[in-house]
Amino acid sequence: MMIFLSPQVYPGQVVWCSYLWYVVLGSARTLNKGLTMKALITGGAGFIGSNIAGMLLDMGHEPVILDNLLSGYEMNILPGARFVKGDIRNMDDIEAAVDGCDVIFNLAASVGNKRSIDNPIEDSEINVMGTLKVLEVARRHDIKKVVHSSSAGIFGELKQLPITEDHPQDPNSPYGVSKLASEKHCLLFNDLYGMDNVCLRYFNVYGINQRYDAYGNVIPIFAMRLLSGMPLLIYGDGYQTRDFINVQDVARANIMCALAEDVRGVFNLDVAMQYQSTRLLI
Repeated sequence: MMIFLSPQVYPGQVVWCSYLWYVVLGSARTLNKGLTMKALITGGAGFIGSNIAGMLLDMGHEPVILDNLLSGYEMNILPGARFVKGDIRNMDDIEAAVDGCDVIFNLAASVGNKRSIDNPIEDSEINVMGTLKVLEVARRHDIKKVVHSSSAGIFGELKQLPITEDHPQDPNSPYGVSKLASEKHCLLFNDLYGMDNVCLRYFNVYGINQRYDAYGNVIPIFAMRLLSGMPLLIYGDGYQTRDFINVQDVARANIMCALAEDVRGVFNLDVAMQYQSTRLLI
């Protein structure tokens, strides 16, 4: 079942349109009363991870950030969050950060098709083996839920619209392959060890703390070029379409899935709307 946002609302005014979301929201509201959650966020100094940490702090929860700061930024770490400098490829680093945690948000990753094509071994060392080490540490500490950040890159070239969870999965980059493999590990740990892991497949996420280099998406790149007085570059005819989702909505979805005890499995996370590149210029 797809999780998506109503296109009639602004980021931060979320209306979820799937039956699953009503289950998640109801359970999370119940659990959130008087409950303080201690959460490990791998990659918590990065774009999405820092937004999750900020939202957790606003809700009165206790985030612990594990990040090697190779693509994350120390300036993204908010006061009130504990920071452990480390790498998910090292189980000792994960162990140093996880004590007392109730849930893990796994966002540490090697991101992007081009990076994975240039460095396919490193891509799988981080995205596959790193995720497997996070899952194993969670299992050893009896943490029942890892909310894992996956990607629409697992689908490869699209065969049909809309893109449902059972869309053919035929990734065309090492990144897509590694993200798909990490999903499979999460689901296998559910079956083998009774965990309630959730995999959220992000489409095009935009918002605060996003980088605007080659590994950012078109929105921050356009904004940077506009602010710098540079021309905007559109490749092809400009009629390519993407589905964009605000990072605050992604952070909210992560937290709600963490708080809802009975939610597990794989879900697409998007707004179910197609935007042409040229429309961003209007």
